[in-house]
Amino acid sequence: MSLKQQLTEDMKTAMRGGDKHRLAVIRLVLAAVKQREVDERIELDDVQTLAVLEKMLKQRRDSISQYDAANRQDLADAERAEVAVIEAYLPAKLTDAEIDALVAEAIATTGASSARDMGKVVAAIKEKATGRADMAVVSARVKARLAG
Repeated sequence: MSLKQQLTEDMKTAMRGGDKHRLAVIRLVLAAVKQREVDERIELDDVQTLAVLEKMLKQRRDSISQYDAANRQDLADAERAEVAVIEAYLPAKLTDAEIDALVAEAIATTGASSARDMGKVVAAIKEKATGRADMAVVSARVKARLAG
């Protein structure tokens, strides 16, 4: 079952179960997916749907930090609840050791030797780590590895 189909089935289940919060978040996700499909005139596959989910998570995390800075705990908690629902659809996160192994493998396959090659390395890792690792963390590890 594709990720979009899973979202649709979970939306129906939330409707039947009366879980209004979960239903609202799933509807937001499906609306974002549909908007991208309409904008680009394509049918999104699982990788592209994961990219939409990642973008939504990033937006919510940014909002949480801004709400925390403004002492708006009520709004921050609402965003955290949305993050929890969205994260349930992402694949299992990579461990630090797995990220390090991906970085080493990507450096070896791309032949990177300096910080100028960082873009190639991150692009190679992104294919394998989409939805499974924070790309900011991955970029920092690549940069440290190429610099040292």
